[in-house]
Amino acid sequence: MTTKKPLLKNGLCIEVSPIHQAIINHLTYTIAKEPSSATDRDWFFALAYALRDRLTERWMTTMNQYYEQDTKRVYYLSLEFLTGRLLTKSMLNLGIYDECQEALTQLKLSNEVLNELEAEPALGNGGLGRLAACFLDSLATLNLPGYGYGIRYEYGMFYQRLYDGNQVEQPDNWLRYGNPWEFPRAEVLYRVNFGGSVVDYIDEHGRKGFHWHETEDVMAMAYDIPVPGYDTTTVNNLRLWAAKASRDFDLQYFNEGHYIKSVEDKNRSENLSKVLYPDDTTAMGRELRLRQEYFFVSASIQDIIRRYLVNHTETEIKQLPTKVAIQLNDTHPALAIPELMRILLDRFHLTWDEAWEVTVQICSYTNHTLLPEALETWPVSLFERLLPRHLQIIYEINHRFLKEVSHRYPGDLEILSRLSLIGELGGKSIRMSHLAVVGSHKTNGVAALHTQLMKSTIFADFERFYPQRIINKTNGITPRRWLYEANPALRELITQQIGETWVVNLSQLKQLLPLADHSEFAAKFRAIKQLNKQNLTTFIAKNLKIQINPNSLFDVQIKRIHEYKRQLLNVLHVITRYHHIRQNPSLEIVPRTIIFAGKAAPGYVIAKLIIKLINDVAEVVNNDPVVGDKLKVVFIPNYHVSNALRIIPAADLSEQISTAGTEASGTGNMKLALNGALTIGTLDGANIEIRDEVGKDNIFIFGLTAAAVAELRPRYNPWDYYNSNPELRQVLDMISSGYFSREQPGRFQPIINTLLHQGRDHFMLLADYADYVASQGRVDELYKNPEAWTRKAILNVAKMGKFSSDRTIQEYATEIWDLKSVKLD
Repeated sequence: MTTKKPLLKNGLCIEVSPIHQAIINHLTYTIAKEPSSATDRDWFFALAYALRDRLTERWMTTMNQYYEQDTKRVYYLSLEFLTGRLLTKSMLNLGIYDECQEALTQLKLSNEVLNELEAEPALGNGGLGRLAACFLDSLATLNLPGYGYGIRYEYGMFYQRLYDGNQVEQPDNWLRYGNPWEFPRAEVLYRVNFGGSVVDYIDEHGRKGFHWHETEDVMAMAYDIPVPGYDTTTVNNLRLWAAKASRDFDLQYFNEGHYIKSVEDKNRSENLSKVLYPDDTTAMGRELRLRQEYFFVSASIQDIIRRYLVNHTETEIKQLPTKVAIQLNDTHPALAIPELMRILLDRFHLTWDEAWEVTVQICSYTNHTLLPEALETWPVSLFERLLPRHLQIIYEINHRFLKEVSHRYPGDLEILSRLSLIGELGGKSIRMSHLAVVGSHKTNGVAALHTQLMKSTIFADFERFYPQRIINKTNGITPRRWLYEANPALRELITQQIGETWVVNLSQLKQLLPLADHSEFAAKFRAIKQLNKQNLTTFIAKNLKIQINPNSLFDVQIKRIHEYKRQLLNVLHVITRYHHIRQNPSLEIVPRTIIFAGKAAPGYVIAKLIIKLINDVAEVVNNDPVVGDKLKVVFIPNYHVSNALRIIPAADLSEQISTAGTEASGTGNMKLALNGALTIGTLDGANIEIRDEVGKDNIFIFGLTAAAVAELRPRYNPWDYYNSNPELRQVLDMISSGYFSREQPGRFQPIINTLLHQGRDHFMLLADYADYVASQGRVDELYKNPEAWTRKAILNVAKMGKFSSDRTIQEYATEIWDLKSVKLD
């Protein structure tokens, strides 16, 4: 035992706190360093281990209680979990933030410095992974028994750097120094099979069975990360799978001098968990993606059944739905349906009808896209080679399902074709979204409009066939991460006024409504926003060497770079604004700093060219002496949770400008509004519900509605807008003529082509341009009145209660999972 040593200060003994002593102990016994020789990174790990100890005690108690009470549990399967850094979050959720700060002060350490040394977990890319992380936080905070399952990516998606304004992808080696939060579970190892062939047989009971043999095997090894709730002792679990070879080394090859060949199988196996979203523009990339999806699904289903059998016998397997719920986060884990069927049929020998009833009761599916091209499909030929048993099962599911359809709609071959799990266009393929809908008892959209459009467009036939199956669960965000941690000054101001219960009951923010007209509160609110803007200004100057005006309007668009999200429309407004200033240098205009951040998929050529255009425009605008501080453009590279925590509290204006009917929900809109940014957006995704909550006078809505987009599309001609709007024509001509790319005038012609030629402006930027620019004019006018702007910002914060992920998760628990909170002894 280590005795607690008093700290000497000014000759006086100061009793150190338990967390202080724990940090010293870990530095000594885990890191094996003396304080005098310890680096900042050593101190970071010592602090992280000290926090992990406290998490572990609660975690083990939680897991034991789940077993003792034999609770029903939900398993959230997601290819992404964008958790963000865990150091500060752990302090806050454990309720020991102040104690930790005091210990760090006594040790002469900076929390900010240590926090920056934590690697950003590269376990996701965008909204899908961040939503999953918010949901895990809410599950634990609400004391609901929930587990996350995903992949422990060694290098993540990629680290985004900018070279001459171009996105360049580099490996994101986030595990270089290790991950102090995880627990490797070498004993939790499952065999995952690929390839081979399937033979049928008759067993001793006269039952027909199937044997999948001669397979290529990969081992899945578990890594566990504790997930603490806020102000509760519940700590749930995130289990991530790493691929390991079934045998590490072929000694015979090595002894014969074939050194590379000797580890070839090991390397091929372990590639499965190397990178998130391998480039699927190649056949090899697509195959690796499918292998990844089955790898983590198979390991997770095996683990779920192993956990069920701790308290139950194999003869009770038909009772699995009373203890297990599985949520499929998009179609990536949809293979859970045939995999669960395979195990129930081939291992437990249930009849087809018994296995199917169990599977459908357990599984539910969240859809995240309305874009037909984004709905996942896999060639039957690839399935036949990699997952032959699953192909048999999918065919049988389809056969039985279409038999039901034909009974309901006799002679209707069109609906049979539309509902079939097997698509015929361009070669036979498996429609994973169809599989997910048919194999789940509930399918949910993630915003009211999204769900309505699911029912009327991509899943209209399913809505007719299963009228109660498709429901809405509007997304939410965790206030612990996105206000309590992200914006400490605003957190303190709110807590001083209404107490701390808002952290677990976000609807309490409505108590701020009367304060919107309180001048003293408004002044403090405005000062906090200015402080956050100054902090972001300093960050940008230090890291990007760009000087921006902290008193300018911070106009922010931070999200994955995609044509439907319409960063390009934002750029058209930037150029419009720039042209106005150039034409009239004495123009009185509200100074703006327009901030972009987001990654483009490595194979998405146009999205990467949009990034280049943003940076080329920034190069011209930011260095034009005529413009000065009136307009600046900044692209912050390698967008991740930590950068979001810097940008969001500083934002004045939130750009949510996707084409109406294309964004499922969005959660960035919620995070920004919760921190006092006003939204400029289309009536798309959750923007509609945000408008309904904050009021139409406290949001800037523009553009076509989803219905208007659908009505206009058949006769849409972008040239009509080009020819009739001189301002728009000027902007597009500046791009096409090489104004922003003088050394290569035709650089951005592919973008012009997508708008005016072959692409025909599919996402209707030109149709919305004039209304967007006019709406930006209304933004300028309001910003000239700081008191009026601040009032609307406060009202936005006060009315964000609906958008807590706690509300979303409670709805899932009640209406989909039949899950109850567990009171820990």
